[in-house]
Amino acid sequence: MIIRGGIFLKIGELFRYSRPYDPTSTQIDELPNYFHYVYMSGMPLPLLEAGINPIAAIKDANGLSRRPAILISSSPHKAGSMETPWEDTFDPDNGHIRYYGDNKSSDQDPGRAPGNKVLLEAFKAHSSPDQTVRENHGVPLLFFRRVAHGGRAKGQVLFQGLGIIQSVELITQYDAKNQRSFANFVFDFVVFSLKKEHENFAWEWINDRRTKNLGASYANKDAPQSWKDWLVGGPDKLDRCRRRVSKLLVTPTSSQKPKVGSKESDILQAVYEFYDARKNRFEALALFVTEQILKRSGDVFRRGWITAATGDGGADFIGRLDIGSGFSTIKIIVLGQAKCEQLSTPTNGQHIARTVARLKRGWIGAYVTTSYFSEPVQQEIIEDQYPILMINGLKIAEILSDCIYLRGGVSLQHLLQEIDNEYDQLVKTRRPEEVLYD
Repeated sequence: MIIRGGIFLKIGELFRYSRPYDPTSTQIDELPNYFHYVYMSGMPLPLLEAGINPIAAIKDANGLSRRPAILISSSPHKAGSMETPWEDTFDPDNGHIRYYGDNKSSDQDPGRAPGNKVLLEAFKAHSSPDQTVRENHGVPLLFFRRVAHGGRAKGQVLFQGLGIIQSVELITQYDAKNQRSFANFVFDFVVFSLKKEHENFAWEWINDRRTKNLGASYANKDAPQSWKDWLVGGPDKLDRCRRRVSKLLVTPTSSQKPKVGSKESDILQAVYEFYDARKNRFEALALFVTEQILKRSGDVFRRGWITAATGDGGADFIGRLDIGSGFSTIKIIVLGQAKCEQLSTPTNGQHIARTVARLKRGWIGAYVTTSYFSEPVQQEIIEDQYPILMINGLKIAEILSDCIYLRGGVSLQHLLQEIDNEYDQLVKTRRPEEVLYD
């Protein structure tokens, strides 16, 4: 008889992960004990010692190989260090995680790094159009983040849900310690919905998948409904399986500003100081950040120009968003406003109203500020359904932080100067409609 430990892990629940590994205690230091919840009698404990932690594959009742799960662990407290210079992106409320693989050497094929190798193998089944392949070989990924708690930097993990690999990209990273570049993979994960399970994840499903005498159909009997839907629908149904959390549409100030003393806080302060005496040149950075945001969401953004300082009529930069391809393409004008403002004062609602007033049918706006958006301003935009992309100071800092890393660890000042060097050639006196014909 198989004796199981705990029953449910809840998304967003914090667990104690400490040595010695002891599955007998339900709690340690007033937190649920991770090992109690994932324990299975007679089987090795699923550990989170590496970033990518595959549970050993088994042969099922039909003689087919099945990997029960792969546990993904991210350590934000190591981000920016020599050991982990990159930073993974976790957004489980919107069903997305962007995760860097485990190759750190320029001397080997990145696909041979142990974690990358197991994820690339999993991706074959995740992307397969064959339902039988998905049912027999599709392996669930379980996501955890290491977080500080109670004065302890280590020893706690936050459960972030389950999902699969949606896409894989080969990138170049930079080893600052040895001053050399190396190839690695970055993985985009889809986090699945647990709405039908009331945000509870039954670990017993993973234990079933670890049981050798169970075929795939029985081993997946207690899988979350979203997993079952994906098994049937495959890659084309991913969006229906994705986790989306309904939130209040208004974002509080605290969520729009970097934490004091954080890397993002330092970046944003440096940005403000760089442009403080020449605020009009901030328009080049605003255009750059808007471009990065839209491109990373999978959209095709075409850079237009920066409007001349006089007579801009409420528009600082112009771009174009292309949706579709070939004959079936829609071209949408993006009218941008850029404001380099004091970091502690909300942006002026009158400036936003001025931008809105310039929008014509079928256009969208992008309002970029080093500051933040007050709740009344957000409420007005929401209630009046203005098509405005709101980009606050925190988002600027996050985009620049990512770009610094992807460009080989260049300094912030170097990146800002590189963007500023393009300003003069981007300034043009043209009508916004002209971007449709470029």
